[in-house]
Amino acid sequence: MDGEQRDAPRRRVTAGLRELRFDAGALSLNLVATVGRRPGVPVERMGDAARLDAWCRGVGVALADGQDPLEVLRSLYALRAAAYDIASSALARHRPGPRSVDLVNQLARTEPPVPRLEPAADGGWVPQGSRALTREALLSLVARDLIDLMTDGARRSRLTACASEVCRMLFLDSGGGRPRKWCSMRRCGNQAKAAGHRSRADGPR
Repeated sequence: MDGEQRDAPRRRVTAGLRELRFDAGALSLNLVATVGRRPGVPVERMGDAARLDAWCRGVGVALADGQDPLEVLRSLYALRAAAYDIASSALARHRPGPRSVDLVNQLARTEPPVPRLEPAADGGWVPQGSRALTREALLSLVARDLIDLMTDGARRSRLTACASEVCRMLFLDSGGGRPRKWCSMRRCGNQAKAAGHRSRADGPR
């Protein structure tokens, strides 16, 4: 660990901070969001088999029988790092590392599950794929989602980072109305408002 991280003030890691996020606007960005507080000391949100299962359910997939959760986690961690490198590089307008690009392209070669319609509880319809995914199929699904995002200029232009310096979560803005400043008003937005109120209250007397 470098000196900057060692000297940085430690922040309490709450249960809320370890919550999985499914509001980034894209499957690949939801994977990136399984790490919190990237600018400082990262917080792992998908650190074991139970959290992997929760993440899969949250994004609407399930692992096929016989898949080793630890192997799936290791593979997702590698893809997550590559996805973050590529997405953050697009936001900063510089080139990502070639290894990140090569990994995503390699993983995307596997055919993902064929999509199909399933009736939703509210009477509507939701797109579904084969819900029992092998490790390779899951990785391909995420890698292809990232490729779709990066190669779609309109979607890529909506890529942004939370304005909170201790969050910086990558997400897709809705594209309508005023640009979103925070990943979530309920989370970082409310924290910023509360900090602003305290700052004004503690101002010059």
